[in-house]
Amino acid sequence: MLYALVPTLLAAEAEGGLFDLDATLPLMAAQFLILALILNAVLYKPLGQAIDQRADYIRGKQLDAQERLEKVKSLTADYEKALAEARRKSQSIVADAQAEAQKLAAQTVADAQRQAQSEREAAQQEIDSQRQTALAALDGQVAGLSRQIVRKLLGFELG
Repeated sequence: MLYALVPTLLAAEAEGGLFDLDATLPLMAAQFLILALILNAVLYKPLGQAIDQRADYIRGKQLDAQERLEKVKSLTADYEKALAEARRKSQSIVADAQAEAQKLAAQTVADAQRQAQSEREAAQQEIDSQRQTALAALDGQVAGLSRQIVRKLLGFELG
């Protein structure tokens, strides 16, 4: 069977060989160009458009993500500033409250000291008054006792 094909192959070589330059070469080139144009119109252009659309979609999403990231960074900076301001205000409020409490405590201590001083002075006056009364009573008793001692010793009363 192999021997039957050999004469036909030899006959084909005898006619034009492997590179036969007759009308089939331009026809094949034209077919190739038509096939390339059809493939370009049917396959490559739509595929290129889909790839371009996808690239545009990705670029749009990246830009949107960058804008959102910038917005988030801006909001974060604003919130951090507001937080720092709130902390500063709260520290100021706490410091003012502590100063007010110290002032109130000092005033309360001063009032208590004044009240204690006035009570001490009132007590001292009461003590002095009672001492004067006791001394006066004691003077009266000393005088009476002195007269009794003189009368008993001398037997009569002096004037």
